[in-house]
This record gives sequence, C-alpha cells and structure tokens, in this order.
Amino acid sequence: MKHLPIYILWSLLCSGIVATAEEKKLILIAGKPSHPPLMHEFRAGCLLLQKCLSDVEGLKVEVHDQGWVTETADFEGADAVVIFADGGGRHPAIQDDHLSILDGLIQKGTGFGCMHYGVEVPPDKGAKEMVAWIGGRYEHMFSCNPIWEPKFEKLPEHPVTQGVAPFEIKDEWYFNMRFIGGITGNAPAKEGGMTFTPILIGKPSDDVRDGPYVYPKGPYDHIMSSKGRTESMMWVVEREDGGRGFGFTGGHFHLNWGNESFRKVILNTLVWLTKMEVPTEGIVSQVTEDDLKQNLDKKG
Repeated sequence: MKHLPIYILWSLLCSGIVATAEEKKLILIAGKPSHPPLMHEFRAGCLLLQKCLSDVEGLKVEVHDQGWVTETADFEGADAVVIFADGGGRHPAIQDDHLSILDGLIQKGTGFGCMHYGVEVPPDKGAKEMVAWIGGRYEHMFSCNPIWEPKFEKLPEHPVTQGVAPFEIKDEWYFNMRFIGGITGNAPAKEGGMTFTPILIGKPSDDVRDGPYVYPKGPYDHIMSSKGRTESMMWVVEREDGGRGFGFTGGHFHLNWGNESFRKVILNTLVWLTKMEVPTEGIVSQVTEDDLKQNLDKKG
C-alpha cells in the first residue's frame, strides 16, 4: 500500500476502501456528590477533563455521573474506563454485579483507572481485582491520607509525563498503598506479568508521617517506621493481557485542576490508557477560573 502513487491512495481514502484509524472511546465515571464544596467534585472534575480532551483527534470521551453508566450497553466499544468517586464500601465497582462487568471488559484488554478515594476498596471485596487491574489500592488503617504538599521534582521518562514540568501542590495525597507483590511502589518493577511504573513520587516529612493527619487519628507505627522513604502517589501499569491501568491518589481539591502540571499528567494518562499516542509536548489545555466554577455539585 505504501508504494501506491499519492493520487491513487487519495482516491482509495475518499472512496472508503482504505480504513482510517478507529476512534477510541474513554468512559469517565463520576461518583455521587460527596464532601463540602470544592472537594470531591467528581462530576465537575470529569466534565472538565472531558472538555480538555475535546480537541484530541480520534478520542471520544463520555462522562457518566451518579457512580455508574446510564446503561450497561454504554460500555460497548470502550477502550478505557476511569472511576473518580468515593471508595470503601461505596465504591461503584463493588456495587451489584459491577465487578463482574468490569472484569469482562478488562479481560478484553480495556484500560482501567481509579482516582483519589476511588483507589480504595474493602479488603474483602474488590481488593484482589483492584490490584490485578491497576497494580495497587488504598487499605484502611494500612495506608494513610494526609493533606500535604509533596514536591514532585523528578518525573520518569514515560508517555504520561511528556510535557509535564516538576510541581508541588497541596492535596490529600494518599500513600503507603497495597501494591502488587508487596512492593513499596517507589521504583519500577515487574510482578506477575505486570509492568509497574511509579509516576509521582515524593517524600513525606517526619511531621507528615507523625502528625494526627489521618482518619482514624494517627500516628501509625508502621507509617512512622518508614521515615525517609519516598512514596508513590500515582503509578501506571501494563498488564500481561496487554491492557493498561493507573492509580492516582490526588484529586481531593477541585481547584487543583487549574494547575497545568497536575492536570496534564492526568490528561496524558487518560489518552495513554486508551493506547493512543501521547504528543511529545503532552496534552495541551487551558483552564480558566470560570471553567473551574462550572458543573459543581449542589452541596449544603
């Protein structure tokens, strides 16, 4: 085909004989309203990310709110699914038959990711699946959830970091996750056919580790005993089946989407999750103060 004269190739394209690249479909599932205003703004955050991705050629982004898709049929043709929602016992993935539905998608190579509270599922329901799908999970009383400002000074070479400048930003950055194979998660690893790559790594200060910063109130001996260790707060994986996954523990404060680096690393990851190519400069987007005020949940 590559040796055909240009005018013949053009004629074939116009007639539809030569197939063009297939459109990729990304589904963002926003959780139900939660927390005070400008915190856990799942719907507004997903709609903002959708807007930022609107100019990416060949990518269709659908946002579904209230914790699940409107109809199960909406998953048809999905290349990637991302959940940005409350976790624990309220996690959308563990309601009704949702684990089975997601497993069916992931067995076909569909990308899957979870953001902020969405990285937590109960140890006795969904934990095994979460680690198998995205490489790690938050565990109550093992992981911790301080509000702090890590410095992401050195980013690894990876498609999701393209065009992302080092940054620091205050958020409820979870750490000390339950990662695949019991790894600490702060270095690249291969476990059980999965390639694990930490993306955002920072070092909690002793005050962050020691303080009464978590629920239930700390400090926790096992968190304190790891003083000086760097921690992974975002990671990506490539599964043995060829599918991709990621976990991102930030996203508590809605206004953080106004930070270019914070936003870009997620936009890049969403594109990468669908197996599309991330541009060298990353996904370029502009977000205004007015954009950040749109679609907020009505909260008391």
